[in-house]
Amino acid sequence: MRREPLGVPPRPGGFRAGPDGNTILEVKNAVPEQQLGPALEGGGPVAERAASRALAERFETYADEVRRLVDAGYAVMRRTGELDPRVSDIVREAGLSNQAFYRHFRGKDELLLAILDDGRRRLVTYLERRMATAKPGPDQVRRWIEGVLEQARNRAAAENTRPFVLNAMWLADRFPDDAHRSRELLLAPLRDAVSAAGGDAERDADAIYQLTMGRMQDALVARTRPSTAEVDHTVQFALHGLRMEDT
Repeated sequence: MRREPLGVPPRPGGFRAGPDGNTILEVKNAVPEQQLGPALEGGGPVAERAASRALAERFETYADEVRRLVDAGYAVMRRTGELDPRVSDIVREAGLSNQAFYRHFRGKDELLLAILDDGRRRLVTYLERRMATAKPGPDQVRRWIEGVLEQARNRAAAENTRPFVLNAMWLADRFPDDAHRSRELLLAPLRDAVSAAGGDAERDADAIYQLTMGRMQDALVARTRPSTAEVDHTVQFALHGLRMEDT
């Protein structure tokens, strides 16, 4: 967006999570691993091995291009403050051509969706690391809430997150399935924590998600920084709803 738990279907020009939880870029025209077959293991004819090496190199090149375009999108929006950056600026920042851009994305909106998904996956990794050191249940719910609100408290995180908060509803309307999968990535660790706390993993987790994301989004739009007291109030309100007040 767990790491993905994931099983999110690979999407051309998008991302999926690998076995180690790291983001793996999915690029259009990439050759499926099963088509590379035993040749990559050195078991095929010389010509087949040579072709497989060439295909593998092309895949690596395409993956690098997508990564550079995503990073460039972050950089342009952070530097200019623009919520609707121009493709030409992104391509220039990435040091690539328009042809490279359209090889992987049908348009700017698709790139913005990929950046949003990439950011959420990074956030999921951050949240899971925070939660891993807490006891299952209320403590992990607290860590999840605090981690999400930290995106508005940390200046660098806020600069990266704000453009997507303002574009999130529009992107969700254009790409509903992708937006839903990205949202579920973020919800998965919270659902586990709520369940361990004795709450409803669906309804209670959804309510806490809406509360926390709403607080974060309001702060980002207003360019304010939630105070420690405000974060703690959000946590206590959520735990009260679970009837699991922190003590």
